[in-house]
Amino acid sequence: MEEKKFTKVTPEIESLAEKCRENNRISLDLYDKYEVKRGLRDLNGKGVLTGLTEISEVKSTETDENGISHPCDGKLYYRGYDVEEIIAGFTKDKRYGFEEVTYLLIFGEMPNDEQLADFTELLGYYRCIPPNFVRDIIMKKPSCDIMNAVARSVLMLYSYDDKADDVSIPNVVRQSIQLISQLPLLAVYSYQAYKHSHIGGSLIIHEPDPKMSTAENILHLLRDDGNFTPLEAEILDIALVLHAEHGGGNNSTFTTHVVTSSGTDTYSAVVSSLASLKGPKHGGANLKVVKMFEDIKHNVKNWDDEEELTKYLDAILHKEAFDKTGLIYGMGHAVYSLSDPRARVFKGFVEQLSQEKHREKEFKLMSDVERIAAGLIAKERKIYKGVSANVDFYSGFVYSMLGLPHELYTPIFAVARISGWSAHRIEELINCGKIIRPAYKSISPHNEYTPLSER
Repeated sequence: MEEKKFTKVTPEIESLAEKCRENNRISLDLYDKYEVKRGLRDLNGKGVLTGLTEISEVKSTETDENGISHPCDGKLYYRGYDVEEIIAGFTKDKRYGFEEVTYLLIFGEMPNDEQLADFTELLGYYRCIPPNFVRDIIMKKPSCDIMNAVARSVLMLYSYDDKADDVSIPNVVRQSIQLISQLPLLAVYSYQAYKHSHIGGSLIIHEPDPKMSTAENILHLLRDDGNFTPLEAEILDIALVLHAEHGGGNNSTFTTHVVTSSGTDTYSAVVSSLASLKGPKHGGANLKVVKMFEDIKHNVKNWDDEEELTKYLDAILHKEAFDKTGLIYGMGHAVYSLSDPRARVFKGFVEQLSQEKHREKEFKLMSDVERIAAGLIAKERKIYKGVSANVDFYSGFVYSMLGLPHELYTPIFAVARISGWSAHRIEELINCGKIIRPAYKSISPHNEYTPLSER
């Protein structure tokens, strides 16, 4: 029997694809005519309201006494608490913060010592996966894309849950806590299976430590010897905190609300959000930054020569260098203008880690690129609201210094963001959202039907 080549794009398929191109183009003028905002956000960063949330707030402007809005330094609030103040608090106490932030996002209040200890113990208790799951699910046909592997594993966990379709709040809370605990394991084990199968070498599967934090467990599970430094765990923990939530308007969180509003189960909702986050325009942005800097380091001979660096960044901006898209990745944000608070708080810790890893020259290069690129982009694009580095600008460098493989960059984002997704899913269920039916206007002309024999 002839083997079918399912992945080959044949001339017949290409011909059909051309019909899709011909018959699916919508004139950009029509978006203006019907006042449809592409991406649901205008040039000033103002979005179309699709819901209400108390879980987090993104602030980028201030209104003066005359009612005029002005750009301001960005602020990110979790349940009304300034994220920068939260991080300053737990780092001062020399403890990890992701578990505390997860509690805050889901339950709407800061835990006391006893509540945090109980919640952390609960996360540790659930930080396991079913017997033989690694062998039967993760090791079978390992995927080159870890996000897809994690999504598959989450869907399979549905089969192990006797109350998988129960959307009562207590059951969804239980499922959410379990998935928050399990996602680091699914991500790291999927990577280990991929590395063993596609790259070669030993397969090392560590058991999680229920007494370790989420950040500590990620490093413990990933490294062959299971060892890490306190600063490494601290900075990964801060990265998880900064990525845990970012308002209800980002693509994956909005997906959580939309899919939850249909009444589907928790596992399907999480997989939908994972699929959204996987996109390079959302969760994959920090990897683009890393690849861009690899290109800059290769093509700029003297990193300290500001004129040479400026010239190359200008070439990137004019689609003459790197991937020729005209984008300096990690610079600019749809909402923030003067500054992204996540990048602002992250930068100081990144500098500390660069010193521990003896990569100060790379950190200086990043700082110089950040400063020069902001001016170039503002001038070239005529952006008056300001251009600043976003969190992706530094997170990829951090992951590189931590020795995280590129394949895990976006999955680690998911490990953090599932806390926010869980909070939004619960909020949507409690408030019985009705965003299942968004409004679309059809612009298709009416055609007269003719029988097949007459066409």
